[in-house]
Parts: sequence; C-alpha cells; structure tokens
Amino acid sequence: MEPLTIEDLLGLEQYARERKQWREKAIRQKQLRRVAIGPNVSIYFEDRITIQYQIQEMLRIEKMFEPEEVECELEAYNPLIPNGHNWKATMMIEFPDEDERRVALAKMIGIENRTAIMVEGFDPVYAVANEDLDRTTGDKTSAVHFLRFELTEEMAKAVKAGSNIGVAIKHDNYTHSVPIVEPETSESLAADLG
Repeated sequence: MEPLTIEDLLGLEQYARERKQWREKAIRQKQLRRVAIGPNVSIYFEDRITIQYQIQEMLRIEKMFEPEEVECELEAYNPLIPNGHNWKATMMIEFPDEDERRVALAKMIGIENRTAIMVEGFDPVYAVANEDLDRTTGDKTSAVHFLRFELTEEMAKAVKAGSNIGVAIKHDNYTHSVPIVEPETSESLAADLG
C-alpha cells in the first residue's frame, strides 16, 4: 500500500460533508480487521482506509489545514500503513474498570513483545512493537501499542493462496490465542500483501 499524500486527503469543508460516510466506512473496516485475543486484548490491523480516517479526524478536531501541519500528521500516521510485506496493527488492552486495568497493566509488562502472528505451515512471527517510542515503564505497560509483523515472501504467498492465519499472545499473565481468524479478516489481510 502506498503512503497517503496531501492529495489523498479531503479539505475540512469537504470532509465535514462526507464525514458520516467516512465514519461508517472506517467502522466497517475496523470491525472487519479486528481480532479479539482473549477477553481483554484486541488487535486492529490498520490499512489506508483506517489511517486516512484517523488523519481526517485529527485535522478536523485540531482544525488543521496549513500544508506544514498536514504533512506533520502524514509523517506521524503513514508509518502505520502496511507496505506490502507486513501487517501493522494497534493493540488495545481493554479493562472497563479503571482499578482492574491499573492492576492488569502492571502485570502485563512486555505483552506487546509476546504477541505473534501464525501463518499455517510457518514459525510464528513476533511483533516489532512501538517503534516510535517506548510505551512501557518499570511499573506498567500502556493500554495501547503499535505493532508490526514482518512476513517473508513465502509467508505472503501462502496467505494470498489461502493459508490460515492465527494470532496468539504468550505472556506469563495473559495467554490466549485465535488459531484461525475469520475468513473475511484473512481475505482483508491478504489484500495488504504485495
């Protein structure tokens, strides 16, 4: 997938007119590309649609329209778009109760590095996490992590040919897996690969 450019983005007025449609499209895409791993972690695989929606929303909220400001947003978000030989995802650790979340995050340090993609017939691929900045302290991990899963050419070919995809977390305090993601999710992820 190609990175987004200023030419790909809608101006503030046009986006205001089309926002409802963009929101519906982005929600559908996020639901399609969401994989729940156990009761408290979800991975949202990003693509051009989900990232463009994020950028458009940031520009709208911050009322940004100057080219330099828009370029800064593109520089921040474009690295989250897969480049044809990887998948990029946002990991969300979700506990509705704030106290429970605080305790859990203290026990889940390093979870982002124990998250893997499995392509049928291949060894697991563990995430490269938080390349922009460290989101873990000595006391706790963050509730949000950004992950990259690098695939070999052989793995990409297998996925495009219909091999099953799974996702797993193997952390001392959180071990869950999805042996086979939904077919629609798998098809969407296969489309990311060149």
